[in-house]
Amino acid sequence: MKKWIYIACLSGAGLLTAACEDFLEAPTKSSMDESVIFSTPTLAEGAILGIHQSFGETNSYRGRYLLWYGYNTDIEWHGSSENNEDGGGAMPGYNATPTNAQMNTDDNVWAKLYEGIERANICIRGLRAYGNPLPGTELGQLLGEALTLRAVIYADLVKAWGDVPARFEPISSETLYLPRSDRDVIYKQLIADLDEAAGLVAWPRETPVTSSVERVNRAFVKGLRARLCLNAAGYSQRKEGVRRSTDPDLSVERLYAIARQECSDVIESKTCNLEPVFKDVFVKLCQDDLSAGGESLWEIPFSSGRGRMAFVFAVRHATADQFTVQPRGGTVGPLPNVFFDYDITDTRRDVTCVPYEWVGGKVENGVVVTPAVQQLRSFKQWCFGKLRYEWMTRYVTSTNDDGINKQYMRYAEIILMMAEVLNELEGPDAARPYLKMLRERAFAPADRPQKVEAYADALTTKQAMFDAIVNEQALEFCGEMLRKEALIRWNLLATKLDEAKAKMTRLRERAGEYADLNQYVYHSLAGSSTALNATYGGTYENTALVLYGLNHGETDDKSTEYTDKTEWIKADNLTDEKINSLYYNNPDTRQYWPIWQRFVDGSNGMLSND
Repeated sequence: MKKWIYIACLSGAGLLTAACEDFLEAPTKSSMDESVIFSTPTLAEGAILGIHQSFGETNSYRGRYLLWYGYNTDIEWHGSSENNEDGGGAMPGYNATPTNAQMNTDDNVWAKLYEGIERANICIRGLRAYGNPLPGTELGQLLGEALTLRAVIYADLVKAWGDVPARFEPISSETLYLPRSDRDVIYKQLIADLDEAAGLVAWPRETPVTSSVERVNRAFVKGLRARLCLNAAGYSQRKEGVRRSTDPDLSVERLYAIARQECSDVIESKTCNLEPVFKDVFVKLCQDDLSAGGESLWEIPFSSGRGRMAFVFAVRHATADQFTVQPRGGTVGPLPNVFFDYDITDTRRDVTCVPYEWVGGKVENGVVVTPAVQQLRSFKQWCFGKLRYEWMTRYVTSTNDDGINKQYMRYAEIILMMAEVLNELEGPDAARPYLKMLRERAFAPADRPQKVEAYADALTTKQAMFDAIVNEQALEFCGEMLRKEALIRWNLLATKLDEAKAKMTRLRERAGEYADLNQYVYHSLAGSSTALNATYGGTYENTALVLYGLNHGETDDKSTEYTDKTEWIKADNLTDEKINSLYYNNPDTRQYWPIWQRFVDGSNGMLSND
């Protein structure tokens, strides 16, 4: 993992910088005002990287936003969402209050995101005033990055809170307190900013800076602009209910045309591509592969001692073991029906949905005394499998952080957005090649005539194609926390959550589409697991489960062939209480978090939760 050197520390409207060994030729500290910093590429770069610092702090993206936004949906939920206390359990269940114990602190994510915006605003002002940031120049690249990072933060503020204060200039005494702004105003500013940024930053691998996915490149800028266009044109909760914007500048016709062009530009640039094997997208992420030009378009960077992505989203490790000293993972996972909703031949299924956890490991004085083994998990607590300690090439020694980046956007989203906008603007024939492109990777060549070609060719109406795209988004991005945002803009949030509750009820009863499932799972420790980390290496025999009974139609009695038989699908594993914990209030009236009370109280009367 690249170790960022944060040389910029920005607070309020002031700017402080500290020299480091990388800048021995830079002007002396006493002369480092904005005119010097933002006309000197190495110093200006340090200020831009200071924006990243706000992403990695404890109560910012690292420990709050990324860990709490995005579930519960029709495919993802928190493992303890039935514990509806005013802390973690209330957050995913659409029951958060302004005094939420996880969030209502002075240094929480609301404050940290606006800190990042202030840092970006200072950089943008300084580069415009002193840097002559032209396309193709170092300072032009940095201005494009600052505009994009500010857009990322604002996009996430709007995604979580709806209407929020709009700050596009550094704070002054006149703007210290601001009310909420209509999100339409913010969307229009961000769409314009990203248009400018796209002309300033380089394509992936076009320059040394854009050779890393931790730095902003043109493909990501255009992809983010397309995503924002779809959000701005879509539905969302307003004061008077869920509706689209009435601003003609944010109409579906106008913004979908922009999104189509942006996606087309990325595709035609041939500067990125789908990873040929779905699993490898996430193996590379876990192994800190920062090379731009593949599927990952941009990642929030975490050093090896920061970030809690595996900590929350990885396959569960109950003890310190041959892969990690950190007994974490498995906090959130797919709904139990999701595994069974994939086609049995879809290669994304077993990467995404994992029915086991690692248990029984023992480490003493840095030596693995007993390797962990896989154990079947509770039916209601599947793990996400896209992040795994066992795929990492370094041994996690921190008890709190794992250092895996947040993959913010990948090329697959460009492909699916292209299908969606073409279907809306031109119809299913135009969208079909892009849906096929995404599904081709998911299925082996022998399965493609039926699962790709025939499947997509049968989608002959705009509605049928749209429904298929909605389904494909779930199958492709489950566990990446993109679903809630998409369901909101499609006006499907409550509808899909109710469908998910009904599916889980049928699954529990093995009825309807789940009638051919086995009540039991047969399993043995008959496999092996290769430790990829450099510290321990090697292969640990008899640590991996071999399973029968998970697939549709696997209903035979295998008691003589497997050492263990578990009654897995049963009512007390998936109770009404657990199913209903998917939401506690109408999701369409709770699409957003409230502003935390600390910030309402400190707003000089400007902010409220109306």
